[in-house]
Parts: sequence; C-alpha cells; structure tokens
Amino acid sequence: MNGAVVTPLRVVIALCLVAPFVAMLWVGSYAKTDPVLAGIPFFYWYQMLWVLLSTLLTMVAYKLWQRDQRSRAARKGGASR
Repeated sequence: MNGAVVTPLRVVIALCLVAPFVAMLWVGSYAKTDPVLAGIPFFYWYQMLWVLLSTLLTMVAYKLWQRDQRSRAARKGGASR
C-alpha cells in the first residue's frame, strides 16, 4: 500500500485547488459587461476577484494539507512538527 488515501479533508483540499480553474475556464459565466463595479465591467472585476479568492483558497488548502500531514505522522508514531 502506497499510503495514498482519499479522505474528506483531501477532497476539500482538491476542491480548493480546482475551484479557481473551473471558474476561469467557464468563460460563459463571466463574458459580459454588466454589472459594472466602480466603472469596471464585470468581465474584469470578476477575474480580479478570483485572483484574491485563488490566493485565499490556496492558503486554506496549504494549511489543511499541513494538518493532514501532521495527523498522518502522529498516527504513524513519527515526530510532528
């Protein structure tokens, strides 16, 4: 057994990492000009919003991955950092 196990935590990590790709690849959902925010068409501010959301989701995924690795090391009897 190679130790690759699908857990609910790992599914959440994967969703955090895949969500920005899906949002940006689904162009039909944001290929419009309305609503305008502070004079900026939707097409542009939606993409800029995803830059921030992607950063936050990547941070969440990283913290969850660290938690997962610490719990796996503790279960194996290794030293946790």
